[in-house]
Amino acid sequence: MRPAAGGSSPAVAGLPAAARALARPQERPGWCEPMLATLVREPPPGDDWLFERKLDGERCLAVKDAGGVWLLSRNARLITGSYPEVAEALAGQPPGRLVTDGEVVAIEGGRESFAALQRRMQAGDPAAARASGIAVVYYVFDLLHADGLDLRRVPLAERKRLLESALSYGGPVRFLPGSAGDGARLFAEACRRGWEGLIAKDPAAPYVSGRGRAWRKLKCVTGQEFVIGGFTDPKGTRAGLGAILVGYYRGGQLAYAGKVGTGFSARALRELRARLGALEQPSPPFSDPVHAAGTHWVAPDLVAEIGFAEWTRAGRLRQPRFLGLRRDKDPHQVVREEPAELAR
Repeated sequence: MRPAAGGSSPAVAGLPAAARALARPQERPGWCEPMLATLVREPPPGDDWLFERKLDGERCLAVKDAGGVWLLSRNARLITGSYPEVAEALAGQPPGRLVTDGEVVAIEGGRESFAALQRRMQAGDPAAARASGIAVVYYVFDLLHADGLDLRRVPLAERKRLLESALSYGGPVRFLPGSAGDGARLFAEACRRGWEGLIAKDPAAPYVSGRGRAWRKLKCVTGQEFVIGGFTDPKGTRAGLGAILVGYYRGGQLAYAGKVGTGFSARALRELRARLGALEQPSPPFSDPVHAAGTHWVAPDLVAEIGFAEWTRAGRLRQPRFLGLRRDKDPHQVVREEPAELAR
């Protein structure tokens, strides 16, 4: 796709004039910091917001130009080798330059599985990724660049319309639509169906890097990322490790959140023990005292996704379970997620 005469673009020719005026020339597309959602307790009022399914995968920006396709994580890490079929499907689209935002999820037994995605994340090259036997799908939900134009200032609703027609969908590349309507009803239905939750998006908002209030996150299940600061020895017939000790950053220091001893497969126990063993250090990384017999302290370099029932009054996790490691978040960006109280 090439810009048409006079600086207009085939991709944006059908946009309303006001939206079209917001597109800016950008000859070479590239990575930009993703837009993030703010956690809230309730859906925004009214029925003019767009609601998308909250996916349980790895955020992925896809950059396509004449030189090929690059897949990049939320922290700009190159992840093309982990998902070669996604890159190939995008490369097989009609010629053109674009940047899409979306999420890669693993499908196992007909359902999304973050645990299965772990095996794809650990595959550093296409051959290992294909040999894993884990199928993945790239759900695309935003379009940031097309035909030499930066579209981030264009309202979300118009970017969605462009995105739906910008690609041919099928196989490992799918379009993630948004639904308008009563947010409370849609959220209740999402939880009833066993989804992770919903992302509410202001259809009039531009794409702004970083966390803001134009995108709002509604969770059906409680969970977030935590930094691993230690582990205990296994007991009985268990191999690898007994539990991991996790925390989050508060005021620049690592606060202790609790011990996680469930949710591990035998393979995860072995692999995690090997990785943590290489990070051992003599002193605890936590700012508050932690009393746990037989603990090995580690440098706080690994981030784990943890599901749990709730926070206790003492600031500890109740019924935590290990879901997997994350490679797309800097440990120092891990904080305790608290729902924002937004004015109606």
